[in-house]
Amino acid sequence: MAAATRLQTYRPLRPTAQPSPRPRIAYLITNSEIGGAQSHVADLLQSMVGKADTVLLAGGDGPLFDIAKQAGAQAVRLARLDNALSPWRAIATLRELVKALKQAAPDLIHAHSAKAGALGRIAGFLLGIPVIYTVHGFAFKPEAPARQRFAARVAEWMLAPLTARVICVAEAERRLAQALPLPADRIAVVPNGIADSIQQATPENPMRRIVMVARFAAPKRPDAVIRAFARSSLTDCELVLAGDGPEREAMQQLAQAIAPGRVTFPGSVTDIAGLLATAQAFTLASDHEGFPLSVLEAMRAGLPIIASDLPGIREQLEDGKHGLLVNHHDESALAAAFERLAGEPALRACLGRAARQRWEQLFGLKRMADATWTIYQATLPIPPRATRVPT
Repeated sequence: MAAATRLQTYRPLRPTAQPSPRPRIAYLITNSEIGGAQSHVADLLQSMVGKADTVLLAGGDGPLFDIAKQAGAQAVRLARLDNALSPWRAIATLRELVKALKQAAPDLIHAHSAKAGALGRIAGFLLGIPVIYTVHGFAFKPEAPARQRFAARVAEWMLAPLTARVICVAEAERRLAQALPLPADRIAVVPNGIADSIQQATPENPMRRIVMVARFAAPKRPDAVIRAFARSSLTDCELVLAGDGPEREAMQQLAQAIAPGRVTFPGSVTDIAGLLATAQAFTLASDHEGFPLSVLEAMRAGLPIIASDLPGIREQLEDGKHGLLVNHHDESALAAAFERLAGEPALRACLGRAARQRWEQLFGLKRMADATWTIYQATLPIPPRATRVPT
């Protein structure tokens, strides 16, 4: 009877629920050469392994494509995508982008950089795909040239309604975004974050090397750094300007003219952490910034920092506590900051140690990746798009 009772009360188990399909996220950026925004995209691609299927769409033929493939992402080169301002080329690029997105069939587009951000939002609107746009620095901030400010503000005003979410990398950028026709709940701040490295600097050693890592193009100001370094008394110190870009040759000529033999140009360095570990100080001069990754890399390395006194950089470090903030237009002040650090090894060690601690507390990769994933989940269609072309 007991057995019969058990048979009568038995209820078959429900079929095990099938796991939901992973979302497919398309990362779109104008250029595939390595810079701050590209490093940010590379970190996101790697952090999405196991969470989402990813595809990278970018212009150029830079190393970001290889990084994407190593992270298991599909990589699509857009032949027409570049920084050219021609409206006819922009229309042709939009057609190419729409075709590539139809083939990739993502659930979500995450756009980076100005031109990709503009074309990506238009393409997303045409295809019914939500677009998240990460602003690595609005081009209409007060420090930018007037004509650039006007054009950028008009463009962002028109594109704002096509944007599912705007991610700002700094509170200063959020304040600018609040002037756009966007509801407050569609604007988020996710400070940049980077993965740790075992390679650490020893800034208390005699100051023999100052490093700047930046693309040789506006708004970076390697010319201000070269002139300040040339007028300083640091004859036993080397200035290393790592990176590439359209102004590199002109900067080499300037350095040869006013600081011969004192400035080196190694080009695009793949092992930035290794380079920073050989330095005793880091510098970055810019006309305007969002939340530069190069400063975070220097903080991670435990280096004292001399940087432009700009809103986004002030959110990264405090003047006199983690580094020295100066007006990059005042070359004598920049030169004096170089000389001060050169003459005070204890100060270099103190600033570098505090910078490293601040990076550990606030700017690790996991914090940034988790916050971004939360925004993805709030933005993704429910259910995900059904039509998808196999990759």
